[in-house]
Amino acid sequence: MHGGGAADAGLTAPGARRWRLGPLAALLGIASAASLAAACLCGPLPIPPGEVLAHLGAALGLPVGHGQDPAHAVVVVDIRLSRACLAWLTGAALAMAGTVFQGILHNPLADPFTIGVSTGAAFGASLALFFGLAALPVWAGVGLLPVAAMAGAFAALGAVIALGRVGGRLRRETVVLAGIVVATFLGALISLLKALDEESVAGIVFWVMGSLQGRGWAHVGFALPYFLTGGLLVAARARQLDLLSLGDAQARALGLDADRARLALLLAASLLTGAAVSVSGVVGFVGLVAPHLVRLALGAEHRPLAVVSALAGGLLLLWSDVAARTVLPHGQELPVGVVTALLGGPFFCLVLRRRARGGGL
Repeated sequence: MHGGGAADAGLTAPGARRWRLGPLAALLGIASAASLAAACLCGPLPIPPGEVLAHLGAALGLPVGHGQDPAHAVVVVDIRLSRACLAWLTGAALAMAGTVFQGILHNPLADPFTIGVSTGAAFGASLALFFGLAALPVWAGVGLLPVAAMAGAFAALGAVIALGRVGGRLRRETVVLAGIVVATFLGALISLLKALDEESVAGIVFWVMGSLQGRGWAHVGFALPYFLTGGLLVAARARQLDLLSLGDAQARALGLDADRARLALLLAASLLTGAAVSVSGVVGFVGLVAPHLVRLALGAEHRPLAVVSALAGGLLLLWSDVAARTVLPHGQELPVGVVTALLGGPFFCLVLRRRARGGGL
């Protein structure tokens, strides 16, 4: 009798989770759209809500009438809305990358910074700041800094893959160790750059702490192709991620080339991470917190987990950025990485405590 009840529960649980998928995704989607509009209300320059909505409607091509202040239109659409969109996209990319890294490495405490990609991006950006090349125009108003960060991210990934191969195969255990080695070495090089040039220290520290200050539509245009490519690759290979989470032996028994699939997913997640870090600096904990919270509701099937985690991660970073630019007086800003660390630190401690007690997450 008891065994039958347990079996029934095991059979109905996935169905219950699938039933929750649609409403949860719809709720987060609606909340994202509403939050993008609400974020445009926040800032040191007070603008009436009706006028903000009118400017947003005009930007969408809706007939909203005339008479709005053109200066306010620039603030709402070109400054606040662009920054809100970039924050949402960056958070979504980090959360989706976190989902992939946790699945590949079989570690719920993994996040986009586990294998050193973010440290590589930070090193690339630090080099650009050290040599005074950060503001060099590259494309449509985007300076060299994001380009240097992307290059650093992929150089770090290449180093991790080269170090992580044992006997021609890429194992998850060696990937983690290689990531730690690469991240530690590049972190030491960043410290060396700061020690060699005191004038660049403030810029390097502020960028490494994470910030969306001064970002606009040009940065959205720069990062969006990478976000879309990485997201589509993850969605297309989500079933392979499910198989990898069963273990290499089981995945191969089911016909999957585990090494090839792991490499492809690492590239996709690193593309998402590199693009995110290139425009926002180093923002931690989003890729850890969002997948954990969503997994509690939806379970471990990776396609819905990745999509809904992206929605949750976008919301998390969007409102973290709103807090970063409004909590201090006189238009001063906190680095958004500080806000996410303050939110994510206690959550990380909770995860560790639950795992130590055998509760898991």
